[in-house]
Amino acid sequence: MPEHPDTVFAVDIGATSIKFAVVGADGEIIGALQRRPTPYPCPPERLVQVVADRARDSGCTRIGVGFPGEYRDGRVVGSGNLARVGGIGTPVDPVVERAWEGFALEEALAAATGLAVRVVNDATLAALGCRRGVGREVVLTLGTGLGLALIVEGELRPVRDVGAEVRADGRTYDQTLGEQARERSEERWRVDLGAIVASFAAEFGATEVHLAGGNARRVSPLWFEGLGVHVAIHGNDAALRGAARLF
Repeated sequence: MPEHPDTVFAVDIGATSIKFAVVGADGEIIGALQRRPTPYPCPPERLVQVVADRARDSGCTRIGVGFPGEYRDGRVVGSGNLARVGGIGTPVDPVVERAWEGFALEEALAAATGLAVRVVNDATLAALGCRRGVGREVVLTLGTGLGLALIVEGELRPVRDVGAEVRADGRTYDQTLGEQARERSEERWRVDLGAIVASFAAEFGATEVHLAGGNARRVSPLWFEGLGVHVAIHGNDAALRGAARLF
């Protein structure tokens, strides 16, 4: 018999680290949150092994995973930073990139663990952990890079993966709001964040903007007082909380 029959083993895969936790049906974390560095190079089979090893020991029968790249219809469309030779800022390994293209991650994890598995984009998972279910909610995840999700009246809507999208100034969104940019100049990072929040709020007609991810803790809602849209700040565990809503 499973140790935690009504819980979900939540996995938030980031470009820098992977977070693991057992969460209850209400999304609350049970026990300790664990993390380990994301392994590089990171071909599919290596990531599957890392997640499967932890999941089998969790006592859960269900796994909810946030993947840090574009993911649709059960398959990886874009691997994001996982195809890089040594993580964010290092060159892309074309062999690893090709291995990820079309990879059926949900199916592979289910086969490796014998458990029920749901995989979504990591920003989507964070959105599930943030949503209020009213109006048009934009969710931005601030971490190694930038993630985007949209919820309309409680329902997730498909949006593009913006991390590698090039802005007018020649920088990608990951380069503009990622951790490396913040480390170089927190003041410029703050100004860029304000502009990008305003831009996405206008593009999607947001009634509320949620900021989640590791660097959301560095943000104050007071920065957005003149925006005309409520901005909610969430902790770094939003994606883990969202895993419970996948089932």
